[in-house]
Amino acid sequence: MAKPNIIVIMLDDMGWKDLACTGSTFYETPNIDRLASEGMIFTNAYAACPVCSPSRSSYLTGNYPVSTGVTDWIDMGNFHPICAKMVEAPYQKHITLGTPTIASILHEQGYATWHVGKWHLGGEEYYPEKFGFEKNIGGCFWGHPKHGYFSPYNHPTLPDGPDGEYLTDRLTDEAIKLIASEDDRPFYLSFCHYCVHEPIQAKEKDIAYFRAKAEKMGLSDQDAIVTGEPIPSNHSCNVERRMYQSNAEYAAMIWNLDENTGRLMDALKQYGKADNTAIIFTSDNGGLSTAEGSPTCNLPAREGKGWMYEGGTRVPFFIWYPSKIKAGSCCRTSITTPDLCPTILDLAGAAEKTPDNLDGICITPLFEGNALPERPIFWHYPHYGNQGGTPGSSVILGKYKYIEFFEDGHGELYDLETDFNELHNLVSEMPEKSKQLRTLLHGWQSDHHAKFPTLNPNYKG
Repeated sequence: MAKPNIIVIMLDDMGWKDLACTGSTFYETPNIDRLASEGMIFTNAYAACPVCSPSRSSYLTGNYPVSTGVTDWIDMGNFHPICAKMVEAPYQKHITLGTPTIASILHEQGYATWHVGKWHLGGEEYYPEKFGFEKNIGGCFWGHPKHGYFSPYNHPTLPDGPDGEYLTDRLTDEAIKLIASEDDRPFYLSFCHYCVHEPIQAKEKDIAYFRAKAEKMGLSDQDAIVTGEPIPSNHSCNVERRMYQSNAEYAAMIWNLDENTGRLMDALKQYGKADNTAIIFTSDNGGLSTAEGSPTCNLPAREGKGWMYEGGTRVPFFIWYPSKIKAGSCCRTSITTPDLCPTILDLAGAAEKTPDNLDGICITPLFEGNALPERPIFWHYPHYGNQGGTPGSSVILGKYKYIEFFEDGHGELYDLETDFNELHNLVSEMPEKSKQLRTLLHGWQSDHHAKFPTLNPNYKG
């Protein structure tokens, strides 16, 4: 059988509940829902970090952010203020050159390798072309569309379109051109949308539709946000928690994404490539729900982007692959971003080329309903989230999740089966379980040479 085409659709800041098929009653995603229903939905899927760049480095390399060195979002200046209790740990602002990636390995196996959309993994000397991608359309050091979603974009690797052209439309046009090309090699398309990252901008006709819908549903966007405590790293701002989904502009961005996902699927069918294509759909971190306009809500998952709680790391995830995966499948096994690399290599028939000692594991046995051995999943985020989160590490094993916060060293233990909201800390009630997970977490940190924040001697709280 011919090697399959592989498409990864990586969203930016899409929360686990930002699709109708994952629980939203306000956003509308008929094309994405259909794609998910025809494949396998993973209900316990996690991003490797509560912010973007680290998860993206994990996706491409199969390693946790603590292993890639990219443990926080990458800025090309010095925009991380030190004004809280701790001085953030140092981190690398690019993937190390020469690191094997999905693209570099598949390119050697005869694949066409294409990157379309957001990169955010370093400056020009670390662009996609340096990591195995033959084509790079729209990938640069930007973490979001600096000049907005409407052309002119003034983008370093994407020429401007006609005035008013919408970025998500344009990137989909570019992806479709690649799919329609005469290249007869199997392809790997890393399709990394900038949406739904801020600035929250959409087409007026779509915004009007969702404003009317919100009014009909009795949803007040103004009343949806509750102001809370100051953000530790930025005392001029308070946490602003969105309590329900009602933002018409954000809903319109998702609606447009859904239309473009439908266009992509139509193109695969039109050019006879759908039958032998696998599509993986996911996000780089949880939804933005506590700052910067708080455009979405992740409840009942606690908090969102930039936090160590479920709202910060739990993401939508499904795989569409009709020749291998039965429609309507559902998997409850916990998986994480580093699993993408070994899984994709296995799908491409290149499992033997998988680098040694990856943090991720191949999850293809799950496609046929087979179980995987229980394993812990780890996070290490020694930074302050711009959205209110504080430095910490965490581990999930089975149904239990343990978080250790670095400012004061306190731990929190949750049973995610009975307390998905993470409201009832079990540390004092289950000291042995807490000790087990804390020991596991500390051992992993030591093995991976994790870097930690230090106390800020100049802090005056």
